[in-house]
Amino acid sequence: MNPVWEQVDEYIVDRLCPNDRVLDEVIVANRKADLPEIDVTANQGKFLQLLVQIKGAKRILEIGTLGAYSTIWMARGLSEGGRIITLELSPHHAEVAKKNIARAGLEQTIEVRTGNALEQLAQMEKEGVEPFDLIFIDADKPNNPNYLRWALHFSRPGTVIVGDNVIRNGEIADRHSTDPRVQGVRTFYDMLSGHPNISATALQTVGSKGYDGFMIGIVK
Repeated sequence: MNPVWEQVDEYIVDRLCPNDRVLDEVIVANRKADLPEIDVTANQGKFLQLLVQIKGAKRILEIGTLGAYSTIWMARGLSEGGRIITLELSPHHAEVAKKNIARAGLEQTIEVRTGNALEQLAQMEKEGVEPFDLIFIDADKPNNPNYLRWALHFSRPGTVIVGDNVIRNGEIADRHSTDPRVQGVRTFYDMLSGHPNISATALQTVGSKGYDGFMIGIVK
């Protein structure tokens, strides 16, 4: 890890992301519950929140909840009356997330659905769930292509789709990689490339979480 990256992240957070007791408690709760330390950083959470506000989103779908740290950031940016549906595979993670959501006073805003995300998405289709304004994909990377298909299904023109961890420490440039996560993201890029229904780009990021990046696209 480059110490300069960490120092710059700390500086940005100190200047632009004021200390927030609830979000700090969420991170502490996640660590105590032994959740993987893969939450977005505070400045990344603020970035997601700003995207929600720029879009004026009222309906958000998040694929991959973990402890709901990113979920809470986005929920705080929702337009009045907005809601989030967030999908989490692990029952343990989902229970931690629900407690964190309650801690943030957002139980009426965020719905956590527990179970295999692809099965949950298929169930949502059966229920006739309406399209979303913004969709955040941040779950198991081998399934990124499948999540993108569903994201497009639950979109309408103007829907913003964001994907996390799409640089993989630069490994996405290696077509010979045997890492299924890398190959899942590469297929994700292949699907986005020239797709008639979405215009997308990706940005590399460095910081306290290492070298990675976001994809952002808008549905045509």
